[in-house]
Amino acid sequence: MLKSDKIEQNYLETLKSCFSKIPDGEIKLERVKKQTTVDAVLLFQGNNIEKEVIVELTSLGTPKRIRNAINQLLIILRENPQSYGIVVAPYISTRSAEMCKEANIGYVDLSGNFWIAFNSIFLSQENMPNKYKVETGLTNLYAPKTERVLRVLLTYPYKIWKTKNLAEEADISMGMITHIRRKLEEEEWVKHHEVGFSLSNPQELLINWVNHYDIQKHEQYDFYTLEPLTEAETRVLEICDKKNIISALTCFSAANYLAPMVKSQKSTIFINQDVLEVAREAGLKSVSSGANVNLINPYDPGVFWNRAKVQGLNLVSPVQIYLDLMQIRGRGEEAASFLFAEVIQKQWEHQKNNMIPG
Repeated sequence: MLKSDKIEQNYLETLKSCFSKIPDGEIKLERVKKQTTVDAVLLFQGNNIEKEVIVELTSLGTPKRIRNAINQLLIILRENPQSYGIVVAPYISTRSAEMCKEANIGYVDLSGNFWIAFNSIFLSQENMPNKYKVETGLTNLYAPKTERVLRVLLTYPYKIWKTKNLAEEADISMGMITHIRRKLEEEEWVKHHEVGFSLSNPQELLINWVNHYDIQKHEQYDFYTLEPLTEAETRVLEICDKKNIISALTCFSAANYLAPMVKSQKSTIFINQDVLEVAREAGLKSVSSGANVNLINPYDPGVFWNRAKVQGLNLVSPVQIYLDLMQIRGRGEEAASFLFAEVIQKQWEHQKNNMIPG
């Protein structure tokens, strides 16, 4: 994390570098003294334009910090409507950048991203990597243990959770819950209540998780069977039950029982141990291509949280099914969207209308 004094030392040169990309003509950008509650006021001169630029610095570019900076600039700009506001941070995330654009506030980060638009000036550079990763107690919101919390929160997004109750439900420490909550706060995904907290924008969090989730990180085994897939699925799950092995359907295999849309040409089943032994007893043939049964040993048992029996078969939670379906381009994404509309969103709406403490 870059400290505030380092940002103050470097922001002016960074801004000058951005404005130097304007073609033709001499560009000047100088700091001017003016009594304001913001961090700096600059005078831009070039292309027959003279513009007062008001700058707000922040050491973090998360949505929460950027929204605060934007609001501060908007207050000043109401009194100075001819001026232009720019937020400067070490790194500004994509969501934070969109917030700036929506407010017509420019942004520049020290990692090389910027968007500046006033008069006839338009400068933009995006998708540059973060050079200033923040070191906190939580390095990855989408690590296996933290994903356990996301499953719980996205299954019950409008339930008001206390730290202790959420830690028990997700089977992780209270300290980890505190770190996760702080991260969610910075992303503006948490709403606080007198007795706890709930999610404020579950769909946005779910989409963000999809962008970080990779089903290939699980241990995959491909097989082929000549029998109908529903019969193979039933046999595999029955064998697991007899051996006290945790198992559950996912992807199309599970979605077809909750929100049928596309007939599955492949079975997908999570099994937490002895995958090859289960496959042998089920009569499945191991293949390197043309598989129609995919058995998955998950990297974390959290995928089985809240599994439920439907027509006598165990399914992972709708949120997990959605994540897995979204990994299948085309038909999988279509099935995921249908599952979201028919199952997940309806569950959310019901909970929203019946919020209770956790």
